[in-house]
Amino acid sequence: MSTAPLTAASTPAPLSGGAMPARPSVIQLSIKEKAALYAAYIPLFAEGGIFVPSTREHRLGDDLYVLISLPDDPQRYPVAGKVAWITPARATGNRTHGVGVRFPSDDKTQQLKMRIEQILGAHLASDRPTQTL
Repeated sequence: MSTAPLTAASTPAPLSGGAMPARPSVIQLSIKEKAALYAAYIPLFAEGGIFVPSTREHRLGDDLYVLISLPDDPQRYPVAGKVAWITPARATGNRTHGVGVRFPSDDKTQQLKMRIEQILGAHLASDRPTQTL
C-alpha cells in the first residue's frame, strides 16, 4: 500500500448556535517526502508558511490551526496561522485546491521555519514548480 507524500485531514471546529466556528479549523498535515515539503513550503512569507490541501471553503484572514508532520521527524509541529493564499478548485496548471497558511511570528513557529529550511537546504533555491507559485 503506497502513501501519499502530502496528506491533510480536517477536523471542523464546533459551531455555536449555528453561527461562525467558535475556534479555528484544525487540520493535520502529514508531509512524508522532501519533494512534497518543497512543493508545500511558502518561503515568500517573511514568517514562512505552508500550503494545505483542502476542499473546504476558506477566506483570506481565516484562522487555521495546523498540526504539521515533517519527513523523517517524529515530532508534530502545531501552527496557529492565518489563511494568506487560496488556490481555488480547477486552478490552472493542475494546482491542488487548498490554502496557504502564513506562520505567526512567534519563537516556536520560527523554529519550525528553520527546521523546514534545514530539511530543504539547497532545494530552496530550486526553480521547480510548487503548489503556490
